[in-house]
Amino acid sequence: MNYELSARRVAERLGVEFLDISEFSCCGYPVKTLDQEAALVLAARNLSLAEERNLDICTLCNACTATLVEASKRLREDAGLRHRVNGILERAGGKSYHGTVEVRHYARVLLQEAGLEGIRERVERELSTLRLAAHYGCHYLKPSSIYDHVEDPENPHTLDDLIEVTGAESLAFEGKNRCCGGGVLAIDETVALSMAREKLDRVRAVHGDAVVIFCPFCGIMYEASQRKIEKIFDTRYGIPVLYLPQLLGLAIGVPLEELGFGQNRVKVRGLLDKALSREETKNAGS
Repeated sequence: MNYELSARRVAERLGVEFLDISEFSCCGYPVKTLDQEAALVLAARNLSLAEERNLDICTLCNACTATLVEASKRLREDAGLRHRVNGILERAGGKSYHGTVEVRHYARVLLQEAGLEGIRERVERELSTLRLAAHYGCHYLKPSSIYDHVEDPENPHTLDDLIEVTGAESLAFEGKNRCCGGGVLAIDETVALSMAREKLDRVRAVHGDAVVIFCPFCGIMYEASQRKIEKIFDTRYGIPVLYLPQLLGLAIGVPLEELGFGQNRVKVRGLLDKALSREETKNAGS
């Protein structure tokens, strides 16, 4: 998908190396509300696979980040729980986890490994014509205790910083930190779509050129569901949704065809026309 494609290309440009572990499975988040132990075992298995290779984990999804960070923290701090979970892992496939893996979201990996100044030095296209709305998503910030309070969830700044390093303006708007609605989508679709609609309304009110996200589930709500929201609520948005590495890739000169714009559900041609030269836009294929 466009998120993973662009994330890999931007990381390469910034000197961050990714190694794939083909045996990885689901993080456990989807079953957490039904069976917390099953979710913890799924997370522990993934952590053990990284630990066997002496690797840390980089996540692209906010929910995966929170699930794996929380599991690692609980298993590291609770020896009894670790013993019980490792017993299950041993019986299922000879695995065990000892609490040594660090799990970080992609955005934090870029901030900590490349740094804002390192990214700024690589900027080849100033995107100063763009006015963008940052959407953090709940699990990137909360619960703050599992992240050792690395960022204030009521006043976050890292995504704004990463937008502004490209030269674009990161907009202030009402309800900026509110949930996309994805967490209740399986329970009440109308409520979930109403929550996404509220934010799209507010981005439109401040004349944002696009919403910038770094979670695929938030992408489902704002991009994949945007036409459905328009139909249900009899309105029209046409607001593009960019994944963070697509924006960064634009700025640091990754070829447009390697950023997956052709896969964006809400077309980005108008946004690219505003940001880039006409010749570059034609090559984007969107």
